[in-house]
Amino acid sequence: MQGNGVLLERIALNLVQNAVRYNVPEGGWVEVVTEPQPGCAVLVVANTGPVVPAYEVENLFEPFRRLRTERTGSDKGVGLGLSIVRSVVRAHDGSITAQPREGGGLIMRVVLPL
Repeated sequence: MQGNGVLLERIALNLVQNAVRYNVPEGGWVEVVTEPQPGCAVLVVANTGPVVPAYEVENLFEPFRRLRTERTGSDKGVGLGLSIVRSVVRAHDGSITAQPREGGGLIMRVVLPL
């Protein structure tokens, strides 16, 4: 399968923009890592944003779903970014997962077949 370069770029851009936008604590960080693995490419974007309860993680991928403003410190966005990312990843036969970081923030992991 050959990927759509524009859409693949959008995945990375959206995840990095979200990680920066919701990196609430002063002095926080954003980490972007690519990992080649046999038969696939992996993109990991992590940050030190607000605490996200495990039960809310899957809801982040639903359209128009956002964490409450008091958690994110931002009222920007309408909650479509991660649902679009998930759709693009799935259209490329890939997978995306979100894992809360202890102490706050998320680890987003995208796996795409080569």
